[in-house]
Amino acid sequence: MKIIIGLGNPGLKYRATRHNVGFMMVDMMATYYQKKWTLSKPMKCETCELAIDGEKVILVKPLTYMNLSGQAAIAIINFYKVPLKDVLVIYDDLDLEVGCYKIKPTGSSGGQKGMKSLIDCLGTQDIQRIRIGITSVEKPDKEETIDYVLGKFSKLDKAKIDALKIASLLWAEDFVRLSFDELMNKYNRKCGL
Repeated sequence: MKIIIGLGNPGLKYRATRHNVGFMMVDMMATYYQKKWTLSKPMKCETCELAIDGEKVILVKPLTYMNLSGQAAIAIINFYKVPLKDVLVIYDDLDLEVGCYKIKPTGSSGGQKGMKSLIDCLGTQDIQRIRIGITSVEKPDKEETIDYVLGKFSKLDKAKIDALKIASLLWAEDFVRLSFDELMNKYNRKCGL
C-alpha cells in the first residue's frame, strides 16, 4: 500500500490558490482514476482509494488547514500502519519557479509550515516529497508572503501548473512501480529561479 498526501487548505476560498497545489495534484489523480473523495472526521482528512498495477493507493487531503497538516498525516499513516518509505507528500514551494518541481527523499521544511507540521508530528525529516514551485517571474518583490501564497495563479502560471497536474499522474504510477531513487532519477531536472 502507498499513501500520497497533498497539502493545502480546505474550502472554496482557498481552492485555486498557490498554497493548494498539493490538493490540486491529488485531485487530478482522483479525477483521472474516476474515484470520489470520502470524508474521514476522526483522521481530519478526505481520502480517496484507488489501485495502480494492483497496489492500493490512498490519496489524502488534510482538512486541518496547512499549518496543522501533520495531525492528519500521522493519523492516516498510523491507521494504515504504512512505513514512511511508502508515503509521498506533495506541496508548494516558494524557492522554486512555477512549472518547476523537485523530488526529494528527505530535508527540512524550507519554511513551508505544512511540511514543518509533518516533520514535527512524525519526528523525522525523512519524508519523501515532491516540492512544486509557485514563485512567478511576475511576483512583485514587496508582496507579503502570506498574501502571495494565498493568491491565485496568473493565466500563464496556471497553464504551467495544469501541465504539472498531468505529470502528477506519472509520478503516482512510478511511485508505485519504481524505487524512490529511480523516481528521482527519472523525473528530477535542473530548474529554478
